[in-house]
Amino acid sequence: MRWQHPQKGLLSPGYFVPIAEESNLIVDLGRWVLTNACRLLGNRIEQGLNALPLAVNISPRHFRQSDFVNEVADCLQRYRVPAHYLTLEVTESLVIDDLEVMREKMFALRQLGVRLSIDDFGTGYSALSYLKRLPIDEIKIDQSFVQGVTRDKEDAALVEVIIAVAEKLDLDVVAEGVETQEQADFLKRHGQVLHQGYLYCKPMPGDIWYATCFDAGDTAPIMSR
Repeated sequence: MRWQHPQKGLLSPGYFVPIAEESNLIVDLGRWVLTNACRLLGNRIEQGLNALPLAVNISPRHFRQSDFVNEVADCLQRYRVPAHYLTLEVTESLVIDDLEVMREKMFALRQLGVRLSIDDFGTGYSALSYLKRLPIDEIKIDQSFVQGVTRDKEDAALVEVIIAVAEKLDLDVVAEGVETQEQADFLKRHGQVLHQGYLYCKPMPGDIWYATCFDAGDTAPIMSR
């Protein structure tokens, strides 16, 4: 998400999301993003075109809403989107804070057919025991580790361990913040990892991104195995 400010230009989420997180504004923003992701997917499917899966970050405040599962179900139904096209990303700190409640809600989302991802993995508690208790499909390695793999042996070791654990648990892995070919080469040497970052593409409006993907042969420019 970006904010086109009339005086300051295009602002990144770092400028306004922390403020929105302090109030219910983040819930409104989250609902807008979720709705538009489903709309984009639904439009592609309705036009008889192939659709690529989309991942949506969900804030803790939004995820904790009592009607969140129903909101997701209604959005998928309204735009006639098969649930497996949608991945919801949540932070590990959200899960750990109230594991049993979050676990129940995640199982309800899984019953809808939605995929679930743990975002910014490695920056929070990283208690590996919860990985086997939750119905998750994917973990995303935080960019702070990915960007250090070629110059910091500790970052490199942590990334290797995360990839190895994910593979043993049959989880998909996404590496955030891939900006150099050296980082990409490191990841390719250590397993099946999806790459996300500026090496492939910078942020762009959703409709333009989708058109670019399909013009390039149904391959998302921000993702690479």
